[in-house]
Amino acid sequence: MCILIFFFLPLFFPLVYAEYCQSSVCGNNISIRFPFQLEDKQQKNCSYPGFGLDCNSEGITTLNLPYSGEFFVRDIDYLAQQIYLHDPDKCIPRRLLSFNLTGSPFVASYRNYTFLSCPAQVTKSRESAIDCLSNSTTSVLATSSISLVNSMMESCQIVLTLQVPVSWPVELDEGFSTDLKNDIQLTWYKPDCGDCEARGGICGFKSSSSQEIACFNNTQPGQSNKGFLVFKIICLTIAVPAVSCAAGIGIYVCFMDSSAHRERNTTTAAVSPQPQSNVLMTGLDECTIESYEKVILGESKRIPGPNDTTCPICLSEYRCKDTIRCIPQCRHCFHTDCIDEWLKMNSTCPVCRNSPSPSHATARIT
Repeated sequence: MCILIFFFLPLFFPLVYAEYCQSSVCGNNISIRFPFQLEDKQQKNCSYPGFGLDCNSEGITTLNLPYSGEFFVRDIDYLAQQIYLHDPDKCIPRRLLSFNLTGSPFVASYRNYTFLSCPAQVTKSRESAIDCLSNSTTSVLATSSISLVNSMMESCQIVLTLQVPVSWPVELDEGFSTDLKNDIQLTWYKPDCGDCEARGGICGFKSSSSQEIACFNNTQPGQSNKGFLVFKIICLTIAVPAVSCAAGIGIYVCFMDSSAHRERNTTTAAVSPQPQSNVLMTGLDECTIESYEKVILGESKRIPGPNDTTCPICLSEYRCKDTIRCIPQCRHCFHTDCIDEWLKMNSTCPVCRNSPSPSHATARIT
């Protein structure tokens, strides 16, 4: 029973220590869950380091990058492990001029872009000016095309060339510029929850004291889910010991019943000899019975007579240290208790029916 309980105990630990964290939303209805956490609104152990988010007074989800400042969160793709950001002032190009992901868990795909300052009248239809960096007299362009930069060197000045996190398709015609208005797309690789999300699960810490990641069922974490978890724990912790105890009691009862049945059979065989003829039989006196040879069986359990390993009266096998008695003439041997009771009621051998004669009593070990 104890073995069964200890066998099932490891199955309880994932249920006891697996902690679901309730997802949350800000005003823009973005689901915020592990590895992200809405500051001051969720438990501290429900997010991975560096994935803290805020909800501003306008109900917009924000992310603060250590060296790039605050961005609005447009969307979070938990399956692809990507987050999409846009600028609160609606000028992503200005933010890109000093964009730095140092100190954050995110990475981006970069491409070299050259920023050009050109007279407003020089801008053609194929060049997209960056409105938030331009004015009535000067247009700011950005392009990844070296040929376009070289062709405009006579009328434009290079502001700077830097790596820009690209989250939009590169122009098929490299002779065009771009206004860089698309959201910034960032990716995270740790914690790696893509496989869990693909299976329909939800990532989270296995316990509040561990950094090990586990994959939970796709039930929205919350009080109802916690209640179901507690229900499962209670059922398992009660049911398994109860079944184990019942099994142990059943085995014990069967064993005791079997032992009692065997004992009754032995007693019945010892005190109830096989049916005799109607001729009145007179047993032997105790002195005569005691004169027959007694043997204490050793490890070999060797019987001095022609008997096999079973007492003919009780039909039980001989065991080491059993005391047996042998009838002198026929040398048939029996358990001492069995043959003594028999000879007190009958004067013949139970096996061959010969009448034994007194013999000198002996006792030895074989």
